[in-house]
Amino acid sequence: MDKTSIQQLLQTMDMGSVELVETHISWVLLTPDRGYKIKKPVRFSFLNFSTLAARKYYCEREVLLNRRLTEGMYLGVDPIRQTPGGLKIGGEVGEVIDYAVVMKRMDENRLMNRLLEKDEVKVPQMHQLAEQLTRFHTQADRVKMPPSSTAIHVAFADILAVKNTVVQQLGAAAGGQLDNWVTFSQHFLRTHAYRLRERYEEGFFIDGHGDLHTSNIFLLDQPVIFDCVEFNDQFREVDIIDELAFFCMDIDAYRRPELNTPFLQHYTAIYPVFLQEADHLLFHYYKFYRANIRLKVNALKAEQATDDATRTFHLQRLETYFWLMQHYRTNYLNHFPFNKRSLKTVK
Repeated sequence: MDKTSIQQLLQTMDMGSVELVETHISWVLLTPDRGYKIKKPVRFSFLNFSTLAARKYYCEREVLLNRRLTEGMYLGVDPIRQTPGGLKIGGEVGEVIDYAVVMKRMDENRLMNRLLEKDEVKVPQMHQLAEQLTRFHTQADRVKMPPSSTAIHVAFADILAVKNTVVQQLGAAAGGQLDNWVTFSQHFLRTHAYRLRERYEEGFFIDGHGDLHTSNIFLLDQPVIFDCVEFNDQFREVDIIDELAFFCMDIDAYRRPELNTPFLQHYTAIYPVFLQEADHLLFHYYKFYRANIRLKVNALKAEQATDDATRTFHLQRLETYFWLMQHYRTNYLNHFPFNKRSLKTVK
């Protein structure tokens, strides 16, 4: 599928009004009661949707994996067919040209990120999320292979793929800061490789969600956590405190850090996951790392944007995550010994 065929599909859909939402890796077609997610035929360093077979496989994986945390939202995978009457989703007639994940449409007004912007997220909801996540994390499959600090660093260093965009938005000094942070990350992970291995042996590395930020949570009577990573197993196979750090980092990004304390207190009262002082330092590193990931995602979305408003929005988010990275490095990781070279502050 490409933009032209998406427009053709929209013209033939007989499902009432249809809204198109585009991300850097997918198109989502929203009808009054359904969502159809179509993967773009793209290839990045972290995913490969370039073939029809790959897109079918990852559609099926998306449904299977997301059903672990949702009930009744992920309905299945339908083929997209070229029929005599045009492109159609589902049915038995016509050549299959692509696939769509079929979902029940939820109330977007209940997305957690939107509620955070309106200051409508309260402590009881954070407790609900903690309870749901402890159930998920305790029951999740444990990772069979020990963690690789090198692999984590490679994922961190992939931020340099969007260095030009960061420099265009924030200046040359910001590019130098990225280089410094990549060097720091490598040193930090080498130093803490032994503790990572210990946490693996303690059962804290799981097949988790992998993309646990507030745009992937509906706050209904019971929270619905959706859109886990299906395209790269490594992104899901994480330390539990890495997953928690991702969520807490995003709360920080919406300037509501006070919500993190009751969340973590409630979570750890049920399932203690911080066993040593080093685990708290790892937690702050993971927040630093996850801000890196969100920065990169927003840079990619800005690069792909086809209108100024969308590009501006993602560049603003890029800036938010850049300054969060600097905040974590300066305020929580600064006491970690690092003599490779002094780090310059971007002004």
